[in-house]
Amino acid sequence: MTIAGRVDRKSETWSSRLGFVLAAVGSSVGLGNIWRFTYTTGENGGGAFVIAYLVCIALIAFPLLAAEYAVGRRSGHSAVESVQALARASGKSEWWGGVAWLGMLAAFFILTFYCVVSAWFMAYLPMALSGVFGDNGAQLADSQARFEAVTSRDNLPMLLVYLGLFIAAAVAVVGRGVKRGIERASSILMPVFAMVLLILLGFAIAEGAFGEAVSFLTRVRPEDFSFSMLLDALAQSFFATGVGAAVMITYGAYLKTDADVPRSSAIVAASDTLVALVAALVVFSLVFAVGSDPDAGFSLLFVNLPIGLAQMPLGNIVGGAFFLLALFAALASSISLMEVAVSWLDERTGVTRWGAALGVGFAAFVIGAGYIFSHEYITFVDFVASSLLMPIGGFLMAIFAGWVIEKKMMQAELGMPFFRVWSVLVRWVIPIAIGVILVLGIREKLDAAGFDAMVEGALTTTD
Repeated sequence: MTIAGRVDRKSETWSSRLGFVLAAVGSSVGLGNIWRFTYTTGENGGGAFVIAYLVCIALIAFPLLAAEYAVGRRSGHSAVESVQALARASGKSEWWGGVAWLGMLAAFFILTFYCVVSAWFMAYLPMALSGVFGDNGAQLADSQARFEAVTSRDNLPMLLVYLGLFIAAAVAVVGRGVKRGIERASSILMPVFAMVLLILLGFAIAEGAFGEAVSFLTRVRPEDFSFSMLLDALAQSFFATGVGAAVMITYGAYLKTDADVPRSSAIVAASDTLVALVAALVVFSLVFAVGSDPDAGFSLLFVNLPIGLAQMPLGNIVGGAFFLLALFAALASSISLMEVAVSWLDERTGVTRWGAALGVGFAAFVIGAGYIFSHEYITFVDFVASSLLMPIGGFLMAIFAGWVIEKKMMQAELGMPFFRVWSVLVRWVIPIAIGVILVLGIREKLDAAGFDAMVEGALTTTD
């Protein structure tokens, strides 16, 4: 350990600030924005959810994002080792490493179903390009039947091939390391991603129901506000930025010592938010153009969107571009999710980076193959990871960064002007807000699911 509690760093860092930003933005603007943000917004009524999401990003996710970058950069190790090292340097128990272990578990859970959804997108890409959406596909029942056929047991061999190809691509990038793998891939994926997204936005403005989409995303109805909706907004802010999943601690460990943590955090959070809103405008413009329902749930992009694509000029080209965009986003995020475990294995077990990447990839394939056709299980894992593990991880990170780590360490990483505001938010506002939203939000979701009735029925049966 060196002066002021700084521990020895790992040797590899991002080659430039731009390289880090592209990699971090790539991690954030994945399926969490293209797929999850759009369907969650639709389920929660539009504008009210968007406002709640923006507040969660600004007051909760952004400060925690800066905290995770600072923790990783201060130590320069894998997520678990970073938290433990700073706990030791502050004279506290290494049990605080459990914060990162919880995040690593959430990251792996997300990786397993990310890969499954990505396999579905791979199956839809050639279908979109071939124009099959227009062949008896402009009706909701037909589109729903196609989605069920694509994700059914009968199509299992092809889905397994797609699943294996997607995971292999992520392994190939992560196995090559930070500069030659993650940073180089992000420098290619992100510019292409931005270009395709802007083209799709132009198409949505010209051919879609763009005004209706804007109205939906800005319409605020008091009845849409609830703790259940706030929990969805909080979960989405964490899911999109990677907060609470140890991803940004891991990426922060590769930051150079002269990097501006608050500024980098602001760029990533702002980019993530911008992409989420643009993606929502694109999707809802196409969905509303054919009078389709925005609250279709996680199948929105697979059932409702193709109906809109089928009736649009150049629908096959636009559809192909959209699903290609989703794949780029999914790959960039999957790389970061895989890196969390690979970084720790590479550092702690003695296996090579390639060996660690192959091991994590194989585990993700085996688990993903087990529920590749199970919509219910994916919904369940999504809820556990994003609505439980990540908010709990964010709560614990706020306690750790605000109360456990010595103030002088965080002051040195964040800078005094930013630290003053950040400290108030992380020490007081964020833990209370997460605690209240998590407890009351889960309560509302259980009530909506009839939990009390189920318990009462079970007790009556027992009596």
